[in-house]
Amino acid sequence: MTAKLIRNAYEAALTMTAVLLCWALALFLEAVAQLHTDVLVLAVALTLTLAGTQRTADTRRRLTALALLPATAAVSILVGRLIAAHYAVGAGVFTAGMSAPIWIRRYGPAATKAGTLMTLPFIALLVVPGPALPPKAQGALVSWVWGALIGVLAVCCVWLVQGLGDRYGPWRPDPEPPHPAPRRPSRLRPRPSTRMALQMAAAIAAAFVAGRLLFDDHWPWAVLTAYVAASGNRGRTDVVRKGIERLAGACAGTLLAAGVATAGFTGPLSVALMFTVLALALWLRPLNYAYWAAGMTTALSFLLGWFGQDATSLLPTRLAAIAVGAALAVASTWWLLPVPGRRTATPGAVRPHAEGRATENLTGPAS
Repeated sequence: MTAKLIRNAYEAALTMTAVLLCWALALFLEAVAQLHTDVLVLAVALTLTLAGTQRTADTRRRLTALALLPATAAVSILVGRLIAAHYAVGAGVFTAGMSAPIWIRRYGPAATKAGTLMTLPFIALLVVPGPALPPKAQGALVSWVWGALIGVLAVCCVWLVQGLGDRYGPWRPDPEPPHPAPRRPSRLRPRPSTRMALQMAAAIAAAFVAGRLLFDDHWPWAVLTAYVAASGNRGRTDVVRKGIERLAGACAGTLLAAGVATAGFTGPLSVALMFTVLALALWLRPLNYAYWAAGMTTALSFLLGWFGQDATSLLPTRLAAIAVGAALAVASTWWLLPVPGRRTATPGAVRPHAEGRATENLTGPAS
């Protein structure tokens, strides 16, 4: 256990170094180009979620990330503006953008990894309070430019830090397990990837509706939880477990942030505490997802405090939104075209996760 904790600490240090580097570059851009503060949040969210997907990536996958992430980051910002202007239309586009990468898993490991990259900026969109735009921006073109640039910075920072770590650090990443031998096509119709995509779409769409009706501007908490609980599910029990862990972690994290806020830690000190909490969450994440959920919730509470929101007064709303999102994910996974588990699958059919699943880093910005 001690060796594992030391290795986890090293990997967390690499990720946080990349995050802080990208944050510093975004801070420079914010000052020089007079950008909105949200550009900093976008930089941190993209770097944090990207680091895990690139840890064992080969040259081809890294070039794919360099092409896909900036483009998808730009599109995600436009989707965010669309949601703000036309909620129903934007919610539909967002839902399609989150479920399509699951559907394309049928085309093999390369498509699965590309879908993972395409999803990262949309998850960051649920964390970033608003689009990163210069104050005098006219039209949507500028948001494309800055969103894409932050995506490029995130990729380059992750490459640089991980490359130096592999060259001079004490450990190199464990190699990915070899791909299993190709299975014959599933006899299940619709295919497992189609079923999982439809389950995700149903959960997110329902979370958008319930989030706006019940929680007004705090709808992202319900949507994010629905995604976290339903993504990469390995069966009904797995979805329930992740929903419970997220709820428990969110409760603990929000209470911790509220206590820190009561102690009067504000300004630059609160930013330093936010990064410290992120580092601890990364360190403990391999032990249990609840640590990650608690850490991310605490960090996000610091962030909301930076933007003037009271984490203590929002605690009931946050927990209720998380509970609703988790319940919707469980309902869609259990009742909408459930995928048979290993014991009940049709002979020759792939297991629910055999066509690929999103990496757990997609749940990085969990609030």
